[in-house]
Amino acid sequence: MSTAEITPFRIEIPEADLADLADRLRRTRWPEPEPVPDWSQGIPLDYVRRFCEYWADGYDWRASEARLNAFAQYRTEIDGLGIHFLHARSPHPDAFPLVITHGWPGSIVEFTKVIGPLTDPTAYGGDAADAFHVVCPSLPGYGFSDKPEQPGWSVERIASAWAVLMERLGYSRYGAQGGDWGSAVTMFMALRNPAPPAGIHLNMPMVAPDKDTLDDLTDAERAALASARNFGEWESGYSGQQSTRPQTLGYGLVDSPAGQCAWILEKFRAWTDCDGDPENVFTRDELLDNIMLYWLPGTGASSARLYWESLKAMRKWAAESTEDTIAVPTGCSIFPKEITRPSRRWAEKRFTDIRHWNELERGGHFAAFEQPELFVEEIRTFFRQVR
Repeated sequence: MSTAEITPFRIEIPEADLADLADRLRRTRWPEPEPVPDWSQGIPLDYVRRFCEYWADGYDWRASEARLNAFAQYRTEIDGLGIHFLHARSPHPDAFPLVITHGWPGSIVEFTKVIGPLTDPTAYGGDAADAFHVVCPSLPGYGFSDKPEQPGWSVERIASAWAVLMERLGYSRYGAQGGDWGSAVTMFMALRNPAPPAGIHLNMPMVAPDKDTLDDLTDAERAALASARNFGEWESGYSGQQSTRPQTLGYGLVDSPAGQCAWILEKFRAWTDCDGDPENVFTRDELLDNIMLYWLPGTGASSARLYWESLKAMRKWAAESTEDTIAVPTGCSIFPKEITRPSRRWAEKRFTDIRHWNELERGGHFAAFEQPELFVEEIRTFFRQVR
């Protein structure tokens, strides 16, 4: 295909791949049980073993494949790399284009609950004036996008690629939304592109604490700093490995479905508002739908490389480049179980035009997947101001 061509895409996994998955799950070589009565050493053996037994013998990928294929999917080549994306056009003529970007360990699956309400609000009791044309790309090295064969696919480069994608789809004026790595991509779409989005919405704004406030912290800011310290001490080992030796990690993740499952599932427990069990928020099928978008295309190593490409630079940028401000109208939704929860006054050092700021009472890192109704209302509320 030509570099500007957009071609339809369907997920069609060979039956042999599914049989191989079931065989690997049944032949898993399990470690001994953890010698502690909780998750302090990682995901417990009994939990992941029961989960993988269901994956092998109860989960129906074909039903999930059909649900995903109900969304219009495409691929196009940008900067030498094939990019997979969903493109859900609204039936309402004045709909506003919106590109939504996931992070790790998420995927386009995160947004399947919100695409309908966003594209066709009247079908869900809403107003046609809130309609969006929704574009959900898979990050390079994730899902059914290509795996980069050369280094350099940082969040800044992805931001530039998304601008090309939106232009290629015929959208000259649009909004952008993201969390996790999607937040970084969205921020750089606003900061670096010659024609930035009309507005950006973030559910994980990446800003460091304002040093000038450390002697006069609010209770919420003290709680956020304590949470950050706990994350750095107990929850950040995955990012240390993925940002330094993603290839070494990849051998186990791409070869062992139980290993890939445990690596991702632990984060859905730690980062969601789930009272200690991700199945309080998600069904097993929903969790497995997301894990399958790592297992089937074998992206354990390629998805981790985004940390190698961008983590250190992003941390430095967030902490030091306060002069590098974002003037695009911005909305921020802060969910209580998010990994980082900056205060508005910290965020105002980076974003000079915050039009919407809301600290919600429930929800966590995977906001659209976890609290779809709240997420949709946040998107609608902010973008009413910039359409």
